[in-house]
Amino acid sequence: MTWFKSIGTTEAIFIGLFIAAYLAYIFRLATIAKRLQTSFRPLLLKVLIRTLAFALIIFSLMGPSFGETTKEVKSEGKDIYIAVDLSQSMNAEDVEPSRLSKIKYELNNIVQAFSSDRIGLIIFSSEAFIQCPLTYDQSAINLFISTLKTDLVPNAGTDFSAPLNIAMEKLELAAEGPITQQKSKIILMISDGEDFGDETDKAAKKVVNTGVKLFTLGVGTEKGAKIPEGRSFKRDRNGQEVITKLNSESLRKLAADTGGNYFEINQDQNDVKRLIRAINEVEGEVRDTRQIDASANKFYYFLGAAILLLILDALIRRKTLRL
Repeated sequence: MTWFKSIGTTEAIFIGLFIAAYLAYIFRLATIAKRLQTSFRPLLLKVLIRTLAFALIIFSLMGPSFGETTKEVKSEGKDIYIAVDLSQSMNAEDVEPSRLSKIKYELNNIVQAFSSDRIGLIIFSSEAFIQCPLTYDQSAINLFISTLKTDLVPNAGTDFSAPLNIAMEKLELAAEGPITQQKSKIILMISDGEDFGDETDKAAKKVVNTGVKLFTLGVGTEKGAKIPEGRSFKRDRNGQEVITKLNSESLRKLAADTGGNYFEINQDQNDVKRLIRAINEVEGEVRDTRQIDASANKFYYFLGAAILLLILDALIRRKTLRL
């Protein structure tokens, strides 16, 4: 027999106090019976019943388990690649303190929400690179997130097809792979929506054909903001300061084309919690199945016996003295 909970110091103190109080109660009854010149023996049965009921209640609280059974335990998980746009426009401050700083903060919450899943990190602008391969190590992925800067990638525009293609390659989505396993693989695209690539539609079709889930997260505002560059702001060829705005339409279209969902972070809205719930709804892949020996908690046997004894105690009456 095994026990779900052992008796600790606190429990032992309360049990000891109860026993002491109950012994004092019995001593008082014995004293009264002596004064009344009646026998205390008829009360011994009730004392025995109550003591046994109390012991059974203690046993039930400890959660006795017996009767070995075999259970199948399945370990499920998802593979999630997070692609983060590191183009210069992500330095804009229309979302405080900046688009990229806000994303880095929220990425820590996202990683924490999926501790049992493998997460990888892709950085991109005009090109895409693996910053961190799929891993269960949250400390490692958070370290890579903390180092994200816009100067980590070439800034010659933004191309959504680059991170999509590299994520598909690293997820190893072979055409003959089981569709149930492929559905447990997720790509999260984070950007301000400015896509200048020509191959995005083609990459999106690959995502659809393989059954992978694609979610997009837009960051920025429709009003937009200037792009910090050194001590000034970025300017175009005509010397005018560049204003970058959230292009939610491109991200919405990408999500819609692949059967995914679009979420947004702006000055008044933060959909990260909704995003986490949406990813949680994706069924994970069974990674491991084990058979374990387990015993069932049978506390109700002891509790039921204690209740029957208390009922019996209530039914027993003594003419000499009532408890």
